[in-house]
Amino acid sequence: MKTLLALALVACVASPALALDAPAGPVVLTISGSVKNANHDGSAAFDLTMIEAIEGRAAKMETPWTKGEVEFTGPYLRKVLEAAGAEGTMLIVRALNGYSAEVPFADAVDLDTILATRLDGKPMTVRTKGPLMLVYPFDKDHSLYNEKYFTRSVWQIKEIEVVR
Repeated sequence: MKTLLALALVACVASPALALDAPAGPVVLTISGSVKNANHDGSAAFDLTMIEAIEGRAAKMETPWTKGEVEFTGPYLRKVLEAAGAEGTMLIVRALNGYSAEVPFADAVDLDTILATRLDGKPMTVRTKGPLMLVYPFDKDHSLYNEKYFTRSVWQIKEIEVVR
């Protein structure tokens, strides 16, 4: 019995990463670069339903880009990267308008950063900085409320490139 259990464990650990299902709706995020769970041309593509199915949280906070306290809801960035099988040291987060920011991979792992899909319960549109916005946990750690993290807080995200 122990031998069968050991063999099953080895088979699970040694099995290759599974590819993601193909998006059923319009792609809102592509994760390229160092990813293992590709579902489109070597990249991991996600539609909004796929993104919103990933574990995350709701966070009430004030930001420099919003008026008063608002609530952002979305998956943890680290969980989205896990779904893509991403491994690296740096993320290049790109917006629809061409803006990009270098974000240390550690920000996804060590901080409760989210890819917000909703603002005050409503889906984020391009007009409201959507469809995705990288939101740092300003509500949990006020020391993050500074220019260093503001420049990493990309909105209208379309792509994340994972760099080793």
